[in-house]
Amino acid sequence: MEQDSSLRAVGWARSLPISSGVKAARDWTREHLTALGWSRTAPDLVDSVVLAVSELVTNAHVHAHSNAQLILTWDRECLHVTVHDASTRLPEQRHFGDEALGGRGLLLVDALADGWRAHRCPRGKDVTACFQPPAPVQPGASGDG
Repeated sequence: MEQDSSLRAVGWARSLPISSGVKAARDWTREHLTALGWSRTAPDLVDSVVLAVSELVTNAHVHAHSNAQLILTWDRECLHVTVHDASTRLPEQRHFGDEALGGRGLLLVDALADGWRAHRCPRGKDVTACFQPPAPVQPGASGDG
């Protein structure tokens, strides 16, 4: 029986100590999205993913007081952005007044991603957001006759 050798998914992982800050996570993510060609084909989506990564890594560092493991997995349908931290406490959306300086990270992730979820793991939790790129425009699909 012949096996299908076509690529099904690709992924990258990086550990981010609290001391490294979120800039390293943003830069690293942008590099990988550029390698996928998204900086050229979907620059707004790249900005959304990078902002969501920033929020999720910040949450791991600030709220979980933990290093973060950032995992990007592209399966040709969805870019799964997972941030793991050492706290088993699941994130919750909070409601703050207009004057509050923080607390809107999950609201941003919810607005930017096509979906997100969180689940406990044996040594902490994972928060995963899914980003689907826009469908490529097919020649002649613009509706022009």
